[in-house]
Amino acid sequence: MNPYHKDGIRGQGAAKISDATVRRLSKYYRTLQSAMASNKITISSEEIAHLNGVTAAQVRKDLSFFGAFGRRGLGYNVADLHRNISHILGLHRTWNVCIVGAGNIGRALAHFRQFQEQGFHIKLVMDSDPTKWGQSIDGLTIQRFDDCKELMHLEKIKIAIIAVPASAAQRVVDKLVEAGIKAILNFAPVSIFVPSGVTVRNENMAIEIEALSYALTSKSRRPT
Repeated sequence: MNPYHKDGIRGQGAAKISDATVRRLSKYYRTLQSAMASNKITISSEEIAHLNGVTAAQVRKDLSFFGAFGRRGLGYNVADLHRNISHILGLHRTWNVCIVGAGNIGRALAHFRQFQEQGFHIKLVMDSDPTKWGQSIDGLTIQRFDDCKELMHLEKIKIAIIAVPASAAQRVVDKLVEAGIKAILNFAPVSIFVPSGVTVRNENMAIEIEALSYALTSKSRRPT
C-alpha cells in the first residue's frame, strides 16, 4: 500500500471532521468577529447561516461535532462562541511559520499582516537561490533552504508555507517532511504527496481563476 496520500487533510481526528466543516468554522469565526466589533451580544444560527450562505441546520450540525453551544430560542452568546471556535481551530495559540520561496508570492506572504494578527508568526524565510541569501524581507533575512532542518528546529517552526515553482514543490515538501514538519500550506501550482500524519492545504490561484473563467463562460452560453 502506498504510504503517501495526495493533498487533503489527514491526521488524528481528521477522519471524523470534514475539510468542508473546518472551512465553514473559519467563516463562522469571522462572522462572530464582525458581530463582536458591532457590540452584538447574541446571535442565532439563522443569522450565522444567512451571513455565510448555508442553512441554519448546517450551522447547528457543524457546531454539534464539538459540543453543545447556545440555548434553543436564545441563540448563541457571541463572545463565548467566538472563544470556543478559536480553541477548536487552535487560534488561542501562537504558531511559528516558515516560508519557502522568496519570489513574488513568498514576499507578499511575508508582508501579510493578518497572519500575525491571527497568531501565525513568520519566523523564517528560505530559498534555494544563492543570489537571494542575505536579503531582507520585512526584517527577516533570507536563509539557505539546504539548512532548513537546523533552522526550523532553532525557530521551533510548526507550519511551512511553500511558494516555489511547480517543478521544485515535491522536493521541497519531501525535505520539509524529513525535517519534521506536519502542516504545509502549498501555493505551488501542483499536487503534492505527503505521508500519513502530514496535513496539506492547497491555495492554487490558477485553478481558482479558471473556475471564475468557467463561471463567466457558462453564463454566456445560457439562453436569454
